[in-house]
Amino acid sequence: MPKRPLDDRAGTAATSTPSVALAAPPSPDVPTPLLGGLTPSQFMRRYWQKKPLLIRGAIADVTPPLSRDALFELACGDDAEARLISQVRGRWSLEHGPFDLDALPSIKRREWTLLVQGVDLHDDRARALLERFRFVPDARLDDLMISYATDGGGVGPHFDSYDVFLLQVHGKRRWRISAQRDLTLKPGLPLKVLQHFEADEEWVLEPGDMLYLPPHIAHDGVAEGECMTCSIGFRAPSANELIGQFLYYLAERGEVAHSQAGERLYRDPKQAAVAHPAKLPGAMVEELGAILARLRWTQRDLVSFLGSYLSEPKSQVVFDAPDRPLAEAAFIRRAQASGIRLDNKTALLYGERTYFINGEESAFGHSRKWLCELADVRRIEGKRFVTLSADRSMTALLYEWYRAGWVRVGAIS
Repeated sequence: MPKRPLDDRAGTAATSTPSVALAAPPSPDVPTPLLGGLTPSQFMRRYWQKKPLLIRGAIADVTPPLSRDALFELACGDDAEARLISQVRGRWSLEHGPFDLDALPSIKRREWTLLVQGVDLHDDRARALLERFRFVPDARLDDLMISYATDGGGVGPHFDSYDVFLLQVHGKRRWRISAQRDLTLKPGLPLKVLQHFEADEEWVLEPGDMLYLPPHIAHDGVAEGECMTCSIGFRAPSANELIGQFLYYLAERGEVAHSQAGERLYRDPKQAAVAHPAKLPGAMVEELGAILARLRWTQRDLVSFLGSYLSEPKSQVVFDAPDRPLAEAAFIRRAQASGIRLDNKTALLYGERTYFINGEESAFGHSRKWLCELADVRRIEGKRFVTLSADRSMTALLYEWYRAGWVRVGAIS
């Protein structure tokens, strides 16, 4: 089969190890070593959902956001999604966490991989690393996963239905990729492994190197010695998911009732006696079609649904409210001195008229400027908070979020 071209770009003056301090979202038109000297605008135009890109030296002197022991400990907790994948005598096995720390395989054993999802929700350094990729809308940005593997470890040749950046942060991993159209999976396995994988290209990635893959590019990564890889993944909801959730959203809000169909009970005064009682009544099928045909929605309904749905925390997310919350006046003084930031687990999106925080929609009121700034930058510095504090409604709102654990006072520690 013809090879799909892949660019290999060497980063120029690469940035330093991810800082715990959160940076502003990347500027769309400023070249960055993260993308091999491309601007985010150029990358999105030339590569996003189009073709792979290999970037040498994307982040110089990179180190893992978490140590091996810290990652293992996180995988043993109830609030992180973790999987253990291994091969024994050529046979794949898959286990789901949380794990008992003593039950994890020895690091001296070959061919096993630990995957921990959503590390950015639990670790400030992982969150800071994820911030580098906010040239893609937050509505699409999903999470940062860390893959730890011993020598020979991997998850088999597979494909993803979403875009992914694969950043090597420790050790080496050999990647093979293919633009093959045959995506048939091997039957009877606990994970999705391609039945026929034929590599087009192959590279060994070292710390700081990164590979971008658009959806459905087959790939296989195998550790060469102990290694850690950060995967920055993106949300790609299916049409079926969006349609189902949107209809549920309309029904929950009473929009079906507004169509003069939701409150009315089904009636069939002309229903005849039947000889085949198990057969669905044709009149009931027609009535359902008529109900759906009468449904109407507006652009505002679509924005409201998407903002609420995409900002809804995942099921395992739990916010940690402060054990001994500051009084409101003390909160304001502390924020004026050291600023505030969104908790790593908080999702804050906005539209033209409303904003959405953790699945809840509210009107902007007079605080649109501040809320949009907080959503885009995810923090407000102390000096800016001094100006903000003149807006009494905004300080009251932020204090409410602080007490709920949605907002933190001060810089990342």
